[in-house]
Amino acid sequence: MRVGDRDILIPTSMVGNYPNPRWWDAGPVRDWSGDQEPPDSFNAEALGDAMGALVADQERAGLDIITDGRLQADCYADQAVYYYHRRLGLQMGGGYLGFPIYSRLHASTVTSEIRRRGGMMVEQARALRRATDKPIKVQYTGVQVLAQTMEDRFYPDPRARALAVADALNADLREVDRMGVEFIQLDEFTWPYFFEDWAIEAFDRVVEGVTNAKIICHVCWGNWGGTPAYYPDETAQAGEIFDLTERRGEAPSATASVVPKSYEARIDVLNLESCGRRSDDLSGLDVMKNHPLPDGMVFWAGVIDVKSTITETAEQVADRIHRLLEYIPADRLGVTTDCGLPMIQRYIAQEKLHALVAGTELVRASLR
Repeated sequence: MRVGDRDILIPTSMVGNYPNPRWWDAGPVRDWSGDQEPPDSFNAEALGDAMGALVADQERAGLDIITDGRLQADCYADQAVYYYHRRLGLQMGGGYLGFPIYSRLHASTVTSEIRRRGGMMVEQARALRRATDKPIKVQYTGVQVLAQTMEDRFYPDPRARALAVADALNADLREVDRMGVEFIQLDEFTWPYFFEDWAIEAFDRVVEGVTNAKIICHVCWGNWGGTPAYYPDETAQAGEIFDLTERRGEAPSATASVVPKSYEARIDVLNLESCGRRSDDLSGLDVMKNHPLPDGMVFWAGVIDVKSTITETAEQVADRIHRLLEYIPADRLGVTTDCGLPMIQRYIAQEKLHALVAGTELVRASLR
């Protein structure tokens, strides 16, 4: 795959959140809002230093693509949801979410027009670009996730709300794209449960006009309080809290829940959780034999279990990649962690990144 100015066989990267430096969580992040500040400000300097620490971990491990680690907050929920709600102008209060996996979290409330109120990932992208000469990836929470986590008292219907979120995100993506970022990732971690009828339209609206960066869509079962959350069947309605005791038949495979539907979106790289934490569902990749990747789309798979504190060996990682190669040709495959790493200690995250690269090197050597 072309990564920056190089062709890399089975490129490596990490997904989403990373354990922040503890000094960053203990103070600076609590006053950091994402806005541009003078280069000599305390917050700007702290952001640059914290980003440099995350980049150093990734470069020491040997990752091919370096990512931002979602430094914008000090916990998973803030990093993935509430930070964006604040930047979109929502009131930070509402009822509990209707998703079982996220039922401890609350919605934020829409009472006025949703719009971009300052940069979302612009300063993170700028700090990341300064910290490394390697190709970089900037990550956003997906439009379906954000629109679903809002209590709406303004828009006439969910589609109107989702498209307003999409327009706000799009403005940010375009600004980041103009920096020459190589990859922009959107995390749609509720797609495996159901696609809203506006999901693809809204996704494409978010990435409209992005001309430099490759668009990655990361799809997983979520990363909060254990996964997977629940498996609806054909009797379930979109947005319903589904009663598992009423389920008819077997649960669908994780892959079948998003393939081929996700192919409809404007995606350059489809990144599925696949065979780290979800190693029991690798057989679901049979779906991709019946629904091959569209021309021009690349497949990245998670091969590191971010919910386990046990670090995989290089051989275990290599075995997972070899199993993936039964379904996806090497020149259209990349590997990642299966989701973000913030739930484990940083030293374990470091070890897992090293294992990811070491296992990939074993596979590359076997293919030469």
